[in-house]
Amino acid sequence: MNHDVEQWDVRKRAVESEDGIVAAQHFLAARAGAAMLHAGGNAVDAAVACAFALNVVEPWMCGLGGSGYLVVWLAETGDAHVIDFQGMLADGIDHADYPLDPDVPESLMGFPGVVGNRNVQGYGSITVPGAVAGLSEGLARFGRLELDTVLGPTIALADRGLPVDWFTTLQVALEMDKLSGDPAATAVYLPDGRPPMPETTRPIGNLAVTLRALAENGPRHFYEGDLAERIVQDLQAGGSPINLDDMAGYETIVRAPMSGEHRGATLHTAGESSGGVRLLEALEHVALNLDLAQGIGPHTYVTYAEALNKAFHGHKRRIGRIQEAGCTSHMSAIDRDGNIVALTYTLLNRFGAGVVLPQTGMLMNNAVSYFDPRPGFPTSMEGRKRINASNMCPTVAVKDGKPLFAVGASGANHIVPCTMQITALLLDYGIGLEKAFNTPRIDAGDRETVRVDPATGPAVIAEMARHFELEVAQQLVFPKLYSCPSGVLHDSASGLNFGMGDKSSPVADAAAAGPFVMDGREREPAIRP
Repeated sequence: MNHDVEQWDVRKRAVESEDGIVAAQHFLAARAGAAMLHAGGNAVDAAVACAFALNVVEPWMCGLGGSGYLVVWLAETGDAHVIDFQGMLADGIDHADYPLDPDVPESLMGFPGVVGNRNVQGYGSITVPGAVAGLSEGLARFGRLELDTVLGPTIALADRGLPVDWFTTLQVALEMDKLSGDPAATAVYLPDGRPPMPETTRPIGNLAVTLRALAENGPRHFYEGDLAERIVQDLQAGGSPINLDDMAGYETIVRAPMSGEHRGATLHTAGESSGGVRLLEALEHVALNLDLAQGIGPHTYVTYAEALNKAFHGHKRRIGRIQEAGCTSHMSAIDRDGNIVALTYTLLNRFGAGVVLPQTGMLMNNAVSYFDPRPGFPTSMEGRKRINASNMCPTVAVKDGKPLFAVGASGANHIVPCTMQITALLLDYGIGLEKAFNTPRIDAGDRETVRVDPATGPAVIAEMARHFELEVAQQLVFPKLYSCPSGVLHDSASGLNFGMGDKSSPVADAAAAGPFVMDGREREPAIRP
C-alpha cells in the first residue's frame, strides 16, 4: 500500500488560548483577525478582518469581488444568525449573449459549453459581488469596532503587496492561461509573463486605494458612490452587463439559520442554498447507524461514506448536478465571551474570472458559471437571480447555551464531506480539535468511487473495499482531494479555546488574540471602538 504514495507524515498542533482565537487558510489573515480581539472587538470583528485580509494574502480564493455566507452565534442572547451575501446576476443578462458551442467542454457545473467559455472566464462570467455588503453587514449588526479599524491590517498588507512564497507561485502557475488573458491580472500576477518567484513581494495595483476608500466612505460607496462608478466603468468596458442600478440594488439576506441536532448539540448552518442540507442529512444517517461502542475504526469510515453518498444522492435529485471544482476560503473565530463565527466566501474558481478591474485592483468572481446558459431550467440565467445552490458549509455548534465549535472548509464538492467528518468526529467521539483535524478522512459524494486516504490504515481500506469501489489517494498540498478546513473549539472543562488550520496547507493556521505582526514587526491598527 505504501509503495505508490509519497512518504509524508504531516501533523499540526492546535493553537490554544484563554482568550479568543481565529483560524484561517493563511496565518497573516488569522493574525489580522486576532488583532481585532486584542483591540476589544468580538468574534465577528475578528472574522470580518480576517476575511478582508485574505484579499491580499490569498487572492486566488476570495476577495472584494466575491460572495459567501457568515454564520454567527451570540453568547448573550443564545441566538444564531446567517448573512447570505451570494452573488447576483445583472438585470440585463441575456441568454443570447451565451450561445452554446458543442466544441467547448461542459463547465465544471455540468452545464453545456458556451462560445468562448464566456460564462466561466472573463468579464461575461462576473456577477454583482456581495462580499463588501455581507462583511460590512455582519460588522454593523453584530460587531463592536468600526470598519476603518477592522480594515487596518488589510490596508497595511495591501501597502506592502502580495507576499510570494512557493505556494503562491503554485497557485498562479495553475491559472497562467486564464490570468494571461487579462492585462491588469497579468501586470500583477505574471511579471515578465511568468509566475512570480518565491521570496518576493508583488505590488497589487489599486487595491490599497480601494480599501482606503472603503474605510473612509463605508460600504455603500462600493455600491452607489464614486467607487461603484469606477467598478461599473471597468466592468462595462470589458463587456459585462452589470450597471449602476445593479450595484445599487444589491442587498444581503439576513435570516435565521438552518439548524439540526447531533449527539445533543445544536448545529447552525447557512441554509437551504448552502451545503448545510447535505451536512444535516448525512449526520442524521450517522446518528442512526454508527456504533459508538467500537471507537474510531473501519466501521466509522463505512458509516460516514454511506451517509455522504445518501446525502449527495438526495442533493443530485433536488438540483440535478454536483459542482466538481472550485476555490473558496473558510475562517472561524471565537472570542473570550463565547461569541462564535463561521464564515466562508469565494471567487468560485481559482482567481475567479481571471479579471482584475484596473481602477480598483479587485479580482472578480466567475459566478455566472453557476447558472444554466439554457432557458427554462430552475438554475437558468435570469436578471437579478442569486446563486441558489452552493457547497459552502459554514457551521456553528452549541450545547446547553454554550459554544462548542465553528468549522468549515474550502474545496467545492469536497467541502461537505470534510465538514461533516470533522463535525461527526468531534461530536460522536468527543475528541479534541487537534485530533479531529489530524485524523485522516475519506471523500464520498455519490460517485462511482469513494476516495480514501491511505493514512487511514490497511484495516480501514480493506473494510471499505468490501462496501465500495475505492480510489486510494494520499492527502497532499495539491491537488486538494480532502478539502481545506479551518476551525475553532471551546473546551468547557478547561475554559480554553483552540484553533486549527488544515494540516496539509503550508500557510493555514490559527492565531490567538494579540497585536498584528507583519514582517516581524508589530503593526497596531488605529483603534476607534
